[in-house]
Amino acid sequence: MPYFDEKIETLPRDQLAQLQLEKLRAMMKEMWGKNMFYTHKWEAAGVTPDDIKSLDDIAKLPITTKGELVKDQADHAPFGTNLTYPIDKYVRFHQTSGTTGKPLKVLDTDESWDWWGDCWAYVLAGAGVTEDDRVFLAFAFGPFVGFWAAVEGARKLGAIMIPGGGRDSVQRLELMREMGATSLACTPTYAMRLAEVARETGFDMSQIPMKSTIHAGEPGANIPATKKRIEDAWSAKCFDHAGASEVGAHSFECEVQPGGTHLIESEYIAEVLDPETLQPVAPGEKGELVITNLGRVGFPVIRYRTGDVVRATTETCQCGRTSMRFEGGVIGRADDMVTVRGVNVFPGAVENIIRQFNEVDEFRITVSTVRHMDEMEIEFELVEGTNEEILGAINEKLYAMLGFRPKLKTVPRDALPRFDMKAKRFHVKKEVAA
Repeated sequence: MPYFDEKIETLPRDQLAQLQLEKLRAMMKEMWGKNMFYTHKWEAAGVTPDDIKSLDDIAKLPITTKGELVKDQADHAPFGTNLTYPIDKYVRFHQTSGTTGKPLKVLDTDESWDWWGDCWAYVLAGAGVTEDDRVFLAFAFGPFVGFWAAVEGARKLGAIMIPGGGRDSVQRLELMREMGATSLACTPTYAMRLAEVARETGFDMSQIPMKSTIHAGEPGANIPATKKRIEDAWSAKCFDHAGASEVGAHSFECEVQPGGTHLIESEYIAEVLDPETLQPVAPGEKGELVITNLGRVGFPVIRYRTGDVVRATTETCQCGRTSMRFEGGVIGRADDMVTVRGVNVFPGAVENIIRQFNEVDEFRITVSTVRHMDEMEIEFELVEGTNEEILGAINEKLYAMLGFRPKLKTVPRDALPRFDMKAKRFHVKKEVAA
């Protein structure tokens, strides 16, 4: 099995916990009195770094939310007070995508950017990437952190990094073929979009010696039907990964599938809490991921509510890694679930049904309330030449899962948006007129 750091990744759990505690205590002491955002939070909670004597003591620290960080930046523009060092110590600027609200600005020191690279090296190594590989990053390099740190991860592994920015999909496919790309990093949506473009233009994807595709930015690579669709299109193994601009690259899928995603526990402390009570859930139960990063002292997040729903296990994986795993990866977002006609609907579950039908190229789901009645409509772009009767088969499968029949309709080719980065296929509207 490939590792980035085999000794760390296979540490006995008691030694791993001791390493986490040492890093947490050292980071808090470095932050105390310098990082005013957290110093004020901890003072208000009546806790100091000296009060953290075991990992259980992390519960003494207050929870952090994205809303707090965004407000802090609004009150102390432009970067807020969650900075441990003077501004001249920072070398990288990124920001969140803004898909769930106002973008959060994030700064990194040289040391924390190097830490980002280490985290991505774990991700890439988990997918089997070595110095013999050529990693293609199909990503437009803007302020969203996206796959920026994958550049550093590839460098640390000695792999060739091929940047795919500034090109359209056809040009990216041609560059992958020309350069002999063996690994692709992009959103799962864009991996399927590239396959769609290849089909429409007659591009022979077998001429790309692809071995692995690595995905982040949105759910998809953890959804069985979507994972299979990507693997069939690329004739390569599909790997899931999770992270966030304000958190870092925190978990990855190894070659043992399905085994869930491994938390990089040497660099993160994870808690799985009930989103209502913020108390730990029972082992094996679903809850919200609350995370603390341990290597980003310049812009830390301590007990940060990610909004991601996970189910954790600490059983050792067949790959030999001893880290906590999230079974099924990030299952969904705590705020993504909607209730339609009394049924709790998760976007990922609906996608898993739709992606079983290769006749569907793209789709969009809209949940609205008309005359106090919940309605779900799904628009489909079908592969050219597909008979619309396929909607009947899709509806039967959706009915079996949901217990009600959404309204399904087809739209013309290219009527629905395509996405290079995070896809937005699930829309919820307020009460509208009939």
